[in-house]
Amino acid sequence: MGKLDLDYVLILSALALSIIGIAFIYSATYHSTDSGQQLFHQRQSIWLGAAVILAAIVYFVPLKVHEAMAYVYYWVALVLLVAVLFISTNGTARWFSFGSFAIQPVEFAKVALCLALSRFLAYRRPRLHKFRDTFIGIIIVAIPTLLVIKQPDLGSSLVGLAIFLGLLVWTGMPISRIILVVSPVLSIVTAFHWLAWALFFFAFILLLYVSRPRLLPGLIYFVINLVLGMATPVLWNRLHQYQRLRILTFLDPGQDPAGAGYQIIQSKIAIGSGGFWGKGFMESTQTKLDFLPAQHTDFIFSVIGEEKGFIGAFIVLILFATIIFRGYMIAFKVRNSFYGFVAAGLTTAIMFQMIINIGMTIGLMPVTGLPLPFVSYGGSSLLFFWGIIGLLLAINRDWQEY
Repeated sequence: MGKLDLDYVLILSALALSIIGIAFIYSATYHSTDSGQQLFHQRQSIWLGAAVILAAIVYFVPLKVHEAMAYVYYWVALVLLVAVLFISTNGTARWFSFGSFAIQPVEFAKVALCLALSRFLAYRRPRLHKFRDTFIGIIIVAIPTLLVIKQPDLGSSLVGLAIFLGLLVWTGMPISRIILVVSPVLSIVTAFHWLAWALFFFAFILLLYVSRPRLLPGLIYFVINLVLGMATPVLWNRLHQYQRLRILTFLDPGQDPAGAGYQIIQSKIAIGSGGFWGKGFMESTQTKLDFLPAQHTDFIFSVIGEEKGFIGAFIVLILFATIIFRGYMIAFKVRNSFYGFVAAGLTTAIMFQMIINIGMTIGLMPVTGLPLPFVSYGGSSLLFFWGIIGLLLAINRDWQEY
């Protein structure tokens, strides 16, 4: 174990976001008629204490242990994701409840997936041009992703895909091959309209011609894209009604202003009404009058935008940019391939969730239910992101190791 070498900028940025989160959770729930919600800021403070302790523990655990245990973590995560499916509340199965506290195994699964993928890619990096190795990576991502979708938790399932895509870019894999890997997702997205799918498939065939993969991998990619594109109407009908509404209202929030589009409309009103300086702490009318839904969780950024305006939102963005910059800088400088992949993958997870959450509050992204890292109310989320901080600090400490 090396000397105590901490990145204080990284720590203080994460701590500042967490404290901002507690302050605005307090503001968002202060006027609630539910006495339980009025205590959410206290619970979040307790979770923050536990999260900082977790980060310290993670920091002091030798990184070689995580490297050796990466696949064990992955299998434990799969067991937890399967186990939680047997616990259903109002049609969802996402939490293990312990009294008044609840833990979401999907947060641990994100870290476990990143560690497993990093271990796989670090050891197979020279062979990733082979379809077999790329396909194994896809399987590693697909299994937990499908289990998370089954909960259902579409938002969290996207985080795993984002980590995988970010790590593929980090390997230096050619963009044409990365597009081939993600082409099944593109096929599903474009298949909602026959013309869009026809244009995609034409571009896909052109990509196959240009990249010239081996016959069998090329044929497999072709068949997968064709089948998924044709099966999209079936997959669409199997989505839960609220998931379909989220996608539709992302495209046009005004089509259901009193229902699924209500969240996006009220969020944009809240942020817009904040102006440059904001209305003042605890003075937001959208929050106080309960127009804004999920104020302390999914739409906490809207509360910040209304109460502290452009300045408050800008400060939050600067803090996130600092964490993301430091995370990627750590990934760039480390000499151990596994450490580099872990740092890059987990930093990508922070960046992706931040972009998706803030994007949905201003109507640029569909409402996915992903919390704003460090800021939104939720113990599992806070533990997850501070666990990332602990890992980044440990990697930064041992950056010279091979």
